[in-house]
Order: sequence, then C-alpha cells, then structure tokens
Amino acid sequence: MAMKINMDLCTSCGDCEPECPTASISVKKGLYIINASECTECEGEYDKPQCVKVCPIKGCITQLAA
Repeated sequence: MAMKINMDLCTSCGDCEPECPTASISVKKGLYIINASECTECEGEYDKPQCVKVCPIKGCITQLAA
C-alpha cells in the first residue's frame, strides 16, 4: 500500500517532504506528490506514516485505495 496527498486539501507547506524516510515525496509544479511505488507507509520503521504525523491538515494525506 502507499499514501496519497489530497490536492484539494494540501496547502503545499512542505512539512511532509523532509520527514519521509524513503524520499517518496517530491514537488511537481508546486504541488507535493507521493510516489506510490516507493512509499512503504513507514512500515517497519515507525508506528504511523511520518507524513501523516507532521501534516497540519487533517485528512490531507490518506492511504491510497487498492
């Protein structure tokens, strides 16, 4: 599974990018995106995805639907 950023909620604050241990978050045309093929949801490293932990907007970063 992977995480995704809801573009309608994201304020492009950038808090999530430096917290990602797999460097799966990047900026494209001023918007933050998560590379689903690289995202591990921080499994094995943390109890909760670090991007969700630091995001100031509730519900902005969610699990990608299968």
